[in-house]
Amino acid sequence: LADKYGIAADVWSATSYNELRRDCLMVERWNMLHPGEPPRRSYLNEALRSETGPFIASSDYMKAVPDQIAKWVPGGLTTLGTDGFGRSESRAALRRHFEVDAEHIAIAAMHALARQGKLDDGAVRRAISDLGVDPETTDPMLA
Repeated sequence: LADKYGIAADVWSATSYNELRRDCLMVERWNMLHPGEPPRRSYLNEALRSETGPFIASSDYMKAVPDQIAKWVPGGLTTLGTDGFGRSESRAALRRHFEVDAEHIAIAAMHALARQGKLDDGAVRRAISDLGVDPETTDPMLA
């Protein structure tokens, strides 16, 4: 993104969306049951405290896995995942098919920036073309 489109990006790794969600839920519960006390902050909220979006989660699992934390991501979360039927291909081919490869991550980030009014739709259309993505490809969930 930075080299081709002048868009800075950070890459984070989530070792367990389940644990992040569990921590957020425990903090929410504690805060609800302790009114008037200084609210606690989850690990996720602390980690993202000074970050600005958009936030894109790309996973080799179904979108539902990273979606577990969407509610606690500031400004929302765009998720890319491997929803669909089982396939037997190389990892690169599967990531391309399920639209979780680097090209689709870049497009998702640019689309999110366009939705926020920080980038024009033309830039997203150019990226789709530049990155060799066919926007008319069948949704992998249905393929």
